[in-house]
Amino acid sequence: MTETGGRVAGRVAIVTGAASGLGKCTAEMLAGEGAKVVLTDINLEGAQAAAAGIGAHALALEQDVTDEARWPAVIAETVEAFGGLHILVNNAGIGTPGTVEEASFEDWRQVHAVDLDSVFLGCKYACRPMADSVRASGMTGMTGAIVNISSVAGIIAAANLAAYNSAKAAVRHLTKSVALHCARQGYNIRCNSVHPAFVDTPILNQVTGRHTTDDIKAKMARQLPLGHIGAPSDVGYAVLYLASEESRFMTGAELVIDGGVSAM
Repeated sequence: MTETGGRVAGRVAIVTGAASGLGKCTAEMLAGEGAKVVLTDINLEGAQAAAAGIGAHALALEQDVTDEARWPAVIAETVEAFGGLHILVNNAGIGTPGTVEEASFEDWRQVHAVDLDSVFLGCKYACRPMADSVRASGMTGMTGAIVNISSVAGIIAAANLAAYNSAKAAVRHLTKSVALHCARQGYNIRCNSVHPAFVDTPILNQVTGRHTTDDIKAKMARQLPLGHIGAPSDVGYAVLYLASEESRFMTGAELVIDGGVSAM
């Protein structure tokens, strides 16, 4: 259910890859803090189920985030349904394992298309409508917020994640470029990235290349100084912070949520 007040009350958000995992959790948390939320996913049935669980202030749209033509359409449908766009969470992603020798060029291009190209497209097509929505809101101090879900793999590398490391590192730096562009244009839009380590979501199966059993999760947990893998809400709270005015002096930055692994 959506509250009438909250940390992002009066705002409209798009969350990609929202049928499950981090995207679903993030959409629920934004809605719980007062936002109207559009959940997009290539899995429309899953997105519809997630939106139904949120209630009347949620809308599900089918979207292949690598399809350029679909981006302006999704944004237009969002504005038509809810009257504006103030928050974009570029969450959709895949993780295909493979070393630089093992990875096929097809896998390389697919990972970059989903994990990087989609972020470029989302930022490209959201900037102007978001700036217009912020100006038209009449809410004192409101800023637009783009939150790009990268990974700790965009900061520290692994031998068997050549494509994933490359794409997620590029998201980190693209975020900074978008932040500087929006500031220079006077759009009043902030852009930041989030960098989780292992989080208990379906993408773990993709990254490991196998079903993530409790034993595998325990092995992953032992690699982290805090001794446990993350929950989707650990990332959701970070997105909520970056989407709210609590982070109004923060742009072009990365928020690392990795159980301490990047400090080693």
